[in-house]
Amino acid sequence: MRKLNDTQLVILSTAAQRDDHAVLPIPDSIKAKGANRTKTIDGLIRKGLIEEKRAGTDAPVWRQAEDGQRMMLVATEAGIHAIDGEHALDSEIPNAAPLEGRDSRSRARRTVTARSKEGPRGLSPRHGTKQALLIGLLERKRGATIPEIIAATNWQPHSIRGAISGALKKKLGLNVTSEKDGKRGRVYRITEQG
Repeated sequence: MRKLNDTQLVILSTAAQRDDHAVLPIPDSIKAKGANRTKTIDGLIRKGLIEEKRAGTDAPVWRQAEDGQRMMLVATEAGIHAIDGEHALDSEIPNAAPLEGRDSRSRARRTVTARSKEGPRGLSPRHGTKQALLIGLLERKRGATIPEIIAATNWQPHSIRGAISGALKKKLGLNVTSEKDGKRGRVYRITEQG
């Protein structure tokens, strides 16, 4: 399976931060509109990273089925693993059933919570915030660049750098490193304290 592009990663990261793992609404920072957005979502469905399930009364609707049933899009376990950075995106990842219920939690969110509790004051980011999304992006194996974080959060570069040095490093006590990558530029990652 091909690697995911930044738009697909932002869509999956946002869905992973939601209690019900809903893909919709798409973050405003995604520039793709209309047919391009549909093509991106269709690609994620084909890869088994998101899929349809029946929508609840308050859930954002993707489409209406022929029988009149309202359908929504949710990230699958494979989609959560794809952004988690711990599993290769290949045929060995099964197409998991959609994640049911509001109490289901992704491994990515559990990791964020566990790490943030190690901070000097026991602080942790609120679920579903841009700070939690930032942490999720930086915890990926491939890390994140400033342009990737801008696409996900719609923050200015100076705000991102401030959040990394202030909130993540000082308040939460996370070990954030950066290194220059020839293809991607400067890449930021959260690494284990050593």
